[in-house]
Amino acid sequence: MNYQIIYILGINLLSFILMGWDKFCSINNYWRISENNLIGLSFLGGGIGILLGMILFHHKTKKIKFQILIPLNILIDIILYIFFFFNNLTFIKKVI
Repeated sequence: MNYQIIYILGINLLSFILMGWDKFCSINNYWRISENNLIGLSFLGGGIGILLGMILFHHKTKKIKFQILIPLNILIDIILYIFFFFNNLTFIKKVI
């Protein structure tokens, strides 16, 4: 299996789990995961996991920061996925 696919699945699974954990912590008044860390995970490729966590756990859905940055990041991720997977890294090979 390709390492990029493993990374994408792993970071999205981690992001989804952390959204669920943060929701659990918010209900029970435990220490929370910062919003910047959750958005940072999104920018590391976990945007789909964050979005699924927002929808399934009803968490951070009213935050403007999440409403704008997460879908924007998913769009950027999709463009990068298409670029890397379908162009087989030919651009990077030419640059290096």
